[in-house]
Amino acid sequence: MEQNFLYNWFGDGVITYALLVTIPLVFLLIYALVAILGELKIASWVQDRLGPMRTGWKGVLQPLAEVIKLLQKEDIVPDAANKPLFNLAPYVMFTGAFGAFAAMPFAFNFVPAHLNVGLFYIFAIGAFSVIGIVMGGWASNNKYSLLGAMRGVSQMVSYEIPIALAILAIAALAGSLDLQEIINQQGGGFWNWNIFGGYGSFWKILVIPFTLSLFVIHFVGGLAETNRIPFDIPEGESEIVAGYHTEYSGMKFAMFFFAEYANMFTVSAIIAICFLGGWQSPFGDFLNQPAMQAFWFISKACFLVFVQIWLRWTLPRLRVDQLMYVSWKVMTPLAFVCFVAIAVWSMLR
Repeated sequence: MEQNFLYNWFGDGVITYALLVTIPLVFLLIYALVAILGELKIASWVQDRLGPMRTGWKGVLQPLAEVIKLLQKEDIVPDAANKPLFNLAPYVMFTGAFGAFAAMPFAFNFVPAHLNVGLFYIFAIGAFSVIGIVMGGWASNNKYSLLGAMRGVSQMVSYEIPIALAILAIAALAGSLDLQEIINQQGGGFWNWNIFGGYGSFWKILVIPFTLSLFVIHFVGGLAETNRIPFDIPEGESEIVAGYHTEYSGMKFAMFFFAEYANMFTVSAIIAICFLGGWQSPFGDFLNQPAMQAFWFISKACFLVFVQIWLRWTLPRLRVDQLMYVSWKVMTPLAFVCFVAIAVWSMLR
């Protein structure tokens, strides 16, 4: 309870629990609209065009217009589809995306649910996305949807292994799975962030190459987990129409779309927590008040989201064999070596 200022304001009651659910949901809705606008505008800037300009000032209301349009579209369910699973899949997908926000520390005094295994919880609940993709692809009774679902499962399972090794390495470096404890150990300025070896003496420079490598591994694995280019093989429009959500329309399609952007923020937030100090200010105690902590945390995560969008309009799509090669023959061995090195360093320290 000490992790949430809402208990001091409203006590341990219904209002507090309602706000603990509502605040992250409202933030997620606003973030999704901003991220969609960012996707449209960044794409247009990269391609030397204006992008949406008609809806609102400079097109800023375009995402809202698209959401309203999707709400009004007809909800079509194919005759040959498995209707219960077809209808359930988008909700499962969204549940996995939103459930991760339960343990996410936005500031030292605002964590919706403070868990001493928060890092493990967020990694585990991400598996819901795999279930939603398989359920939607198989229940559609469409060969392209099924092919996209199978691609998605093989990709996510493969890239979860190097991500898990990166997370284990950070847990070994911090000696804890508690997200708040991991962040607290990175206080004092950006030179104490885990990407730079964490808190320690001059000799931590020995471990910096390994932490930098794990940062890159986790970010690349995050791209694969969220099906972003160059790992958007499950949605390959030029090959399988749209992959696992080919048959979806209206609000159900919007929920798949929404869950993807939520997962992008979750992946970015975990990287910010594990490697970039979470809500800690890069300037030590300067500008590290509770309100500023939320700003630092959201800014770090949103910058990584921006990089994911930027890469979408920069890199080509990988082939399936290249995708598997990168995971099993490059990232997994490298992540294992880095994990062993950091585990040895933690024991010696």
